[in-house]
Amino acid sequence: MSRRFWQTPEWAIYARLLAYVKPYKTRLTIGIICGIVFAGSTAGILPALQRTLAELFDPDTLGLSAILGVAVLLPIFGLVRGIGFFLSMYYIKWVGHRVVLDLRVALFDRLQELSVYYFSSSKAGELISRAANDTMMVERAVSTVLGDLVRQPFVLIFLLGVVIWLDPVLAFLSLVVFPVCIIPVIQFGKRVRRNARRAQSHLAEIVTILQESIAGVRVVKAFGMEPYERARFRQGGEAVFKRLIKVARARSAIEPIIVEISIVGISLILVYAHLTGMAMETFFTFGLAMVALYDPVKKLSRVHLAVQQSTAAAERIFEVLDEHVTVQDQPGAQPLTGPIECIAFEAVGFQYDTEPVLQDISFTVKPGECIAFVGHSGSGKTTLVSLLPRFFDPTTGVIRINGQDIREYTLASLRQQIGLVTQDTFLFNDTIARNIAYGRQDADQTVIEAAARRAHAHDFIAALPEGYDTVVGDRGVRLSGGQCQRLAIARAILRNPPVMILDEATSALDTESERLVQAALDELMNDRTVFAIAHRLSTIQHAHRIVVLDKGRVVEMGAHAELLERGGLYRYLYDLQFKV
Repeated sequence: MSRRFWQTPEWAIYARLLAYVKPYKTRLTIGIICGIVFAGSTAGILPALQRTLAELFDPDTLGLSAILGVAVLLPIFGLVRGIGFFLSMYYIKWVGHRVVLDLRVALFDRLQELSVYYFSSSKAGELISRAANDTMMVERAVSTVLGDLVRQPFVLIFLLGVVIWLDPVLAFLSLVVFPVCIIPVIQFGKRVRRNARRAQSHLAEIVTILQESIAGVRVVKAFGMEPYERARFRQGGEAVFKRLIKVARARSAIEPIIVEISIVGISLILVYAHLTGMAMETFFTFGLAMVALYDPVKKLSRVHLAVQQSTAAAERIFEVLDEHVTVQDQPGAQPLTGPIECIAFEAVGFQYDTEPVLQDISFTVKPGECIAFVGHSGSGKTTLVSLLPRFFDPTTGVIRINGQDIREYTLASLRQQIGLVTQDTFLFNDTIARNIAYGRQDADQTVIEAAARRAHAHDFIAALPEGYDTVVGDRGVRLSGGQCQRLAIARAILRNPPVMILDEATSALDTESERLVQAALDELMNDRTVFAIAHRLSTIQHAHRIVVLDKGRVVEMGAHAELLERGGLYRYLYDLQFKV
């Protein structure tokens, strides 16, 4: 036996959505009660109307007092109906919008919890689309659909009671056509869900194209690729349009089908009324009841379509919420406190899926040491230092701090001990002061300025018209590369971590900027344990040790002069940069 439509996976997804309603069950209950009041007053108008019609058009029973009594009663029913509708709509919408807010927050929270590896294998535009566009689709499902589900069934039940009270036989014959209305709803609902999900996927592709074209605007313009980007965006837009049109076609087909079925039913009612000699007031009241029934039937029939369309978006949201967090605090994790006395990599290995990136890496770093990593591009340098703050976890081996596996420390306390400055400096579209204080939101202006001075950034900041209140623009677009880098160093100095990771922090700068940034780095590295990656070997010649990586393995390790004497890979890389 085939499953009923409410037992299908999409209704299971919708049921999961409704689980977010639980914290607001009081408001939902009020909305339901008001919906019942709305339904009861809607149906209550009909018997009163029948009595009025009987009094008006039957000369034998004409009574002014009865007419006036019903005339007073009808506005009361209308007032109660309006109040019930308003309160029901308000409370249901409140719950719906609040649920969507909770869902968006839960999605954002999950994105903050997921590891760096998840983001490296996902498109930024795709994730933005799920957090923005998909939640908008869900908002309709929760607010509008939930409102119809708590109001319209009661309206339908009360109106059915009225038509059965008026004429049980005719009510039975009229309601026979109702199941026929469900067939097209189910059939078209399948098309709606299939095409809605594909439309959301295409929309995510558009967001990705938009995000990439904005972030890479200089590259796009430098290579004259505007026509190509326009074509890509238009192609993606056309794909969304085609899917949305198919959704619209399926949704639009429902109402005329139901209307046609209703008209056939009305025609049959006319024949029945003539054959049975039904009283005029009963016929008119019955007809009005059937017309009133059309609205809840129509809205409830659309509920399935709306659920089909919105659960396609909800499914994409739940895929992120259900994503396993690979890097998280272990049960019983303890905070990392006290000075860092030793950092040890013991037979560490790492791989993406089945592709090995690092193999059998072992070394120990003492407090205040500077250890540098060099090697060809793709040798695993960045991945190696990313294991220390647990952006990834080793697939083999262990990293220890003070003799304890770093996975036994809480993530927050571990990362509090580590600062990071990279080649690709990220600044938020905010003021200079807030960017410097990003790691310490409680920092006052005096502390911020002190950090900027140590990073050799105060002079250029003071020269700006708005000084520390200058908004840097998206990703620091209003500043030069060297200025952005010095702000990142000031941010690290302000946080004052005992361990610092420098990932090619000067490789993209001109000579003058490199001199200033290197001076800032020297200030930053003072009395800290430093892990430095550098393509420019001149910047790490004074490191205590240099680790040379090749294809994910340590092939050499030692001081600068020692490695030059060996004549190995380090000497080869050095000669490439410095031979005349």
